[in-house]
Amino acid sequence: MNTSYRQFHSIVGLIIMTSTLAALTGCNSMSPTMNSDSHSKVKSVASTTSNLPTIESNILGDNVSADNFSTDKVSADYATADYYKRAQGYDWVGVLVRAESDRQIDIKVRSRSDIKKPTCHFDGKATLMGQDTAHGMIFQSKVNDSTTFFQFKDDTLIIDSPDKYALNYFCSGGGSLAGEYKKLAAGLEI
Repeated sequence: MNTSYRQFHSIVGLIIMTSTLAALTGCNSMSPTMNSDSHSKVKSVASTTSNLPTIESNILGDNVSADNFSTDKVSADYATADYYKRAQGYDWVGVLVRAESDRQIDIKVRSRSDIKKPTCHFDGKATLMGQDTAHGMIFQSKVNDSTTFFQFKDDTLIIDSPDKYALNYFCSGGGSLAGEYKKLAAGLEI
């Protein structure tokens, strides 16, 4: 191979690595959550927050209202894509998310246990960092001395960490908690 071909591949690799790093660390423009009396406890979104006025505009100019900060919006069951193929014997991982308070969620990760030994198991809590239109709601937690992010946007949960190996500890067979999970219409069948 000639030198210019190697330089081209090195430059392309550097660009891809830089783009990936920028995408993973691009959550610095999020608006902080507010502490007020209207956020003192988790409330039913449909009954109490639908008529609340806009509270603030965040850095991106997106209107953020009080109901957007409700952890009830993310309380649901999520699963990997293979969950829908479980009848064919596919392994899958599910995440049960429940509101613990107005700024904290309880997270339980479980994997298939009906026909095989479970591959993933995790119990933890995460605290709301903030939200905006571009990133959705982002929660964080300390997992194995590493910060782990739980990003909720458009019925999708993405679990990620700067230290990918910290999330491998909770799964066997080379698995990891890191990944994308889709919101389920019905409860998770473990």
